[in-house]
Amino acid sequence: MTHGLVLLSDPEGPAAIFVHRAEQHRPGRSDLGVEVMTPVEGLAPKLLAELRELMRERNVFRGQMVSLESTMWGGTEVVFHERPALERDDVILPENVLRDIERHTLLVGERASALLAARRHLKRGLLLYGAPGTGKTHTVRWITAELADTTVIVLSGGSLGAVGPVCRLARELAPSLLVLEDVDLVAGERTMRGHGGPLLFELLNELDGMADDANVAVVLTSNRPELLEPALAARPGRVDLAVEIPLPDADCRRRLFDLYARGMTLELADLDAVISRTNGVTASFFRELLRQALLEAVEHDSGIVRDEHVAAGLERLLSTTNEMTRVLLGATPHKGTAGFRQPD
Repeated sequence: MTHGLVLLSDPEGPAAIFVHRAEQHRPGRSDLGVEVMTPVEGLAPKLLAELRELMRERNVFRGQMVSLESTMWGGTEVVFHERPALERDDVILPENVLRDIERHTLLVGERASALLAARRHLKRGLLLYGAPGTGKTHTVRWITAELADTTVIVLSGGSLGAVGPVCRLARELAPSLLVLEDVDLVAGERTMRGHGGPLLFELLNELDGMADDANVAVVLTSNRPELLEPALAARPGRVDLAVEIPLPDADCRRRLFDLYARGMTLELADLDAVISRTNGVTASFFRELLRQALLEAVEHDSGIVRDEHVAAGLERLLSTTNEMTRVLLGATPHKGTAGFRQPD
């Protein structure tokens, strides 16, 4: 259908709504045009305003978790996702790091009324950076689980090119959370002398254009923050907080071991040795370690994971003959990783 006509009987008088396709497509804009005709003076703008508000309230994306994903034909499609079932205890990070993330993303929304009453802004930007496998995506999934009534839009890979119109959609559907995964891919596109790419500057301009009372949180993740730094420094105030997701310390490594051992039967006499030997690995290392240990237990025993099974898994994953596996699992730092300088 390219045209539609709706005849209305409003208490203030009759009206006709004409819906048609726009003559020219404009990026980020709807292809549909709406016109209202009525003999009653002042009724047309009133009906249009009411229609816009109904469209905003009943938008099919409101309250949903969606991602934009590139198709094999070069297009982009919207995919709806179930909200993750994660709790705070499922995120293994130092307490001060987790508390900073929680305050900046969750508590701002919960205290929105108090902040607005004090004329404080609600829009906020958070950068999560760190080596691959440290838990950036897992942390974002926990945030989306906590924001159960919030619209969540996730962009990654090729869909990052739609950041402009998606930022405008996030404003329309506030309260909302916009997640930009591996945003350094945007920063590195067509770089000139180390400066951020044009899409990154478009994102930062969109953040700057949001009204202060827009309840929109933007979370960026990056493995290479050094690519982002020049652009962020040139646009202060758009990203309010940068948090490093660190390699797990001894306490976190013990908690990660317990987390990924759920559902398994363990009989370990020397877990301390495992914790000591895994110094410097990433969070994702433990997922594979426990899987390897269980395979050893099933193959050579009754399925009960013992010290020798975990030791065999460690030998396999930390073997000097398999350097690439160690890099992929975070047991060896990537040589290209650089630190991130916090702005003064």
